[in-house]
Order: sequence, then C-alpha cells, then structure tokens
Amino acid sequence: MNCDYSLYLVTDRAILGDRDLYQAVEAALRGGVTLVQLREKQISSRDFYQIALTLKDLTSKYDVPLLINDRLDIAMAVDAGGIHIGREDLPLKVVRNILGPQKIVGYSVSNIDEAVYGERNGADYLGAGPVYTTTTKAVTIEPLGVEGLRSIKKSVSIPVVGIGGINLNNVREVKKSGADGVSIISGILGSFDPARTSRKLCDAWQKKG
Repeated sequence: MNCDYSLYLVTDRAILGDRDLYQAVEAALRGGVTLVQLREKQISSRDFYQIALTLKDLTSKYDVPLLINDRLDIAMAVDAGGIHIGREDLPLKVVRNILGPQKIVGYSVSNIDEAVYGERNGADYLGAGPVYTTTTKAVTIEPLGVEGLRSIKKSVSIPVVGIGGINLNNVREVKKSGADGVSIISGILGSFDPARTSRKLCDAWQKKG
C-alpha cells in the first residue's frame, strides 16, 4: 500500500501531561505529520475505542491514515487505516490475513533477521529501532545507530521507518541511512508547539543533501 512514512507521529499521553491529546495531534498534523499511530497501554477497551474514533475523524480531515498500536479489535472497530504490531502481539501473518491487503500493517524490528521475517510475512513497512537511546519506552536493546538502521534498510525492499530518540538534532543523520521516514513520540509531543516542531522536522527531512 502506498503511504507517506516520512513524518510518523506515535501518541503517548503521558508526555503531554495536562495538555489535550487531540489539540496536540491536530497541531502536529498542521505542521506536516504524514501518519499517526494511536498507542494506548493503560486504558480500557471502551476508552481506547472512543479515543480512536475521535482521532480517526481528526486525521481524516487531513487525509492522513490512523494506525492502531497492537489492538486488532480496535483497528477493525473504527475502520482504521491499519495497525502496528510487535513480536509479542498476534502473529504477523494472522493479522495480515484478517485485515486483508487494503490495510497498512507495520511491524517492529531491531535486527536484520526480524526485518526479513517481517517482509516475508506481510508487513507493509518496518519500524526499526531504537536508533538512539530513548526514555519514551522501556527497552533493553542496544541502539541500532545509523549504521544498524542502514543495514536493516538494505536487507528488505519494503519501507523502513527509524524510531527511538529521533529529534531535530539527528533527523538528518537518520535520513542519510536511507530510511523512508522517522517515527517520533517525545520529539513532537514533548514540544509545547507541536505544529512548529513538526514543520521543522518536515523541512529537515525534505532538505536536499
């Protein structure tokens, strides 16, 4: 499926504090975010569903796909653009068979073997990381670095999105790895002006050279 992975926002309400999720996401969309993933780990299915419905309406206004993290039932219930899963979720091939070819299926990887598995089993794109040290998620994996990301990109033919510790200071280095985009959480939502930050990230990504 054709999709612009260049600036991929993943939500995390903990980073927002008292700020409103929908306002922050809309600001990021105004700034140029091209894909949004709703990630919720600590709420009820009903609340997850309601947030997903509202976000889907919001992202649709900007013609940007909404992906759901992990939860196949929520993705199907709101007719989201697709889903992003990891190794501990439902098997990738099962998810692809249930959703069919029209939905986006993303898969988290941290090495070449996982990347090759993801491509062979139906992923549309790979979220590869962490590229740099990150405090957003509790991970025990050594950062890939730009060279590790480049190696993963060379091992597959589907799009690869770098995730983990990416911000305005290093986004150009990630671009040089050959990655198709960057997935960012705190680098956008941790900003008090998500629209401006997203715009700067877009400009940095699109800059030639």
